[in-house]
Amino acid sequence: MTENIAVTDQAELDLARARAGDGSAFTHLVEPLRGELHAHCYRMLGSSHDADDALQDALVRAWRGIARFEARSSLRKWLYTVATNACLDAIARRGRRELPMDLGPSSERAVAGDTPLTDVAWLGPYPDAALAAGPPAPEARYEQREAVELAFVAALQHLPGNQRAALLLFEVLGFSAAEIADTMKTSTASVNSALQRARKIVAEKVPPRTQQRAVADLGDARLREIVTGFSGALERGDTAALVALLTEDVTWSMPPLPHWYRGRAAVTDFVSIVPMTCGSWRHVATSANGQPAIGCYLWDDTAARHVAFSVDVLTLRGDRVAEVTSFIGAEHFAVLGLPAAVD
Repeated sequence: MTENIAVTDQAELDLARARAGDGSAFTHLVEPLRGELHAHCYRMLGSSHDADDALQDALVRAWRGIARFEARSSLRKWLYTVATNACLDAIARRGRRELPMDLGPSSERAVAGDTPLTDVAWLGPYPDAALAAGPPAPEARYEQREAVELAFVAALQHLPGNQRAALLLFEVLGFSAAEIADTMKTSTASVNSALQRARKIVAEKVPPRTQQRAVADLGDARLREIVTGFSGALERGDTAALVALLTEDVTWSMPPLPHWYRGRAAVTDFVSIVPMTCGSWRHVATSANGQPAIGCYLWDDTAARHVAFSVDVLTLRGDRVAEVTSFIGAEHFAVLGLPAAVD
C-alpha cells in the first residue's frame, strides 16, 4: 500500500512538473506507456513504421498539450485519445494497408518472376515480444496478443477510420462509448452505430478461433516440431515434407508480390518452382503478430552469407499450417530484431 501511494505521489509530481514545462518529467510519465501506445498505432495503421511515425506525432502533440490536460480522465486514456487522433489523421492521408488477397483472386499456377507492386501500401508484421498476455484493461474483450494477430489487423484495414478507432478503443482498450464519443468529438449514438458496423465486418473476416488458442492447444513441443519441420523442408528442398504440414485449403501470399495461392495443388506448384529453386536457405525461428514466424535467409554470393529475404508468419489450424504470409524485404528483420545475415 505504501509503495502504491509513493508511485501515485511521484506521478502527480511528474505531471505537475510536465505541465510547468519539464521535458524529463513528461518523458518519465509517458515512457511506461510507449509500448502499448505503439501497439495501438499499429492496430490502427497496419504498419510498424507508420506506428513509429504516428506515435512520435502523438507524443509531440501530447507534450504541446500537457499544460491543458485537466485530469478529468487518466493520463493513459488521454494519451490514447491523442494517439488515436494522430492515427486518424494518418489514415485520412494514406488510406488502408493491403494484403495480396485484397487485390484479386488467387493464382492456380506458380508465377515465376512476379514483380513487386510499389504503389500499394502493404500490411506489415509486428514484433510481439513486448506484448503481455491478457487484456490491457478489465473491460476489454481481446487480449493484447490476439489484437495484433494478422487476421484481426487485416480485417481492421477494411473499416473506415472512425469504425476502426471505435472498435479498438471499446473492445481492445475497454473505453466506454461515452469516452469514445468524447475522443472522436461525436455522439454516443454514432459510436454505438460505428461499433455495430465494425463488429459485423470483423466477424466476417476473422476466424472464431484465435491463434493464441491454437498455439496453446498445440503446446510448445508440437509447435517447435511444426516450425522446425517447415523450415527444414525448405532448406532440404523437400516439397513433399513441406506440403504434408499444410491444410488442404492453405493460402500462401508474399507482399509486395501481388500473386497469391490457395489450396494444396496451387501451393505445391508454387513451392516446387519458386522457393525450392532459389538457392540455399537458412532459417531463424521467431514470432510476429502473436503467431509463430520464421526469418528466411537466402544465400548471396557477393556477401558470401545467407542474407535477409522474408519473414514468414504462420497461421495454424490444428497441427497444420493454414496460411503462410511471407513479408519480403530486409526492413522487416530490423523491426523484429532479427540479424541482417547469418552464416
